Amino acid sequence: MRQRIVLWRHGQTDWNIQNRFQGHSDIPLNETGFAQARRAAPLLMGLFPDKIVSSDLIRTQQTASALAEISKLPIHTDAGLRETNGGKWEGRTGEENRADDFDRFVNWLDGNDEPAGETGERRSEIATRAVSAIERALTDEISTLVVVTHGGTTRIVIGKLLGLPMNQWSTIGGLSNASWSILERGRHRPGWILVEHNAGSLPEPIYGEESGA
Repeated sequence: MRQRIVLWRHGQTDWNIQNRFQGHSDIPLNETGFAQARRAAPLLMGLFPDKIVSSDLIRTQQTASALAEISKLPIHTDAGLRETNGGKWEGRTGEENRADDFDRFVNWLDGNDEPAGETGERRSEIATRAVSAIERALTDEISTLVVVTHGGTTRIVIGKLLGLPMNQWSTIGGLSNASWSILERGRHRPGWILVEHNAGSLPEPIYGEESGA
């Protein structure tokens, strides 16, 4: 059976617009974010989702609710799908982090495996917890799993599941708010392939490139 993972980034937050590192900070959607989720949900219904699993942070649960409402599927939450714990960078803008911690911040953006914000998480740690969360949710009877998560986590999951070296994960483009990427496996090959990336409708700005996204 073909299986599909839809990695759906949460809608817009005020911190996205301000380019603040959100990480584990529990920031809700703003009005635009709610509208983005409502617009995306009917499109995602066209993929015939079987299950919805979400990060336990409020911005992802609010996004997932738009799809749950029309699909009548429950939302399963898993903390393993959270965004990067940004340590000392959380709540600060990209400009502030460049000014105060330039070398560490720029090297982290380039894709090394040092802890984010000195005391936060390594990419390898995020890959382990996020992929494990997806594997828990993607049982044999599931054809299409919608994973409501975060921009940075999505990039790491894609890199890990495609088997790319970690130093190449940063070459995967970011996701716009409430946009998604799709991985598939089955048919004539056992591994995952990326069949769609940063999809939604018309391209939109990718806010929060330096905010854990």
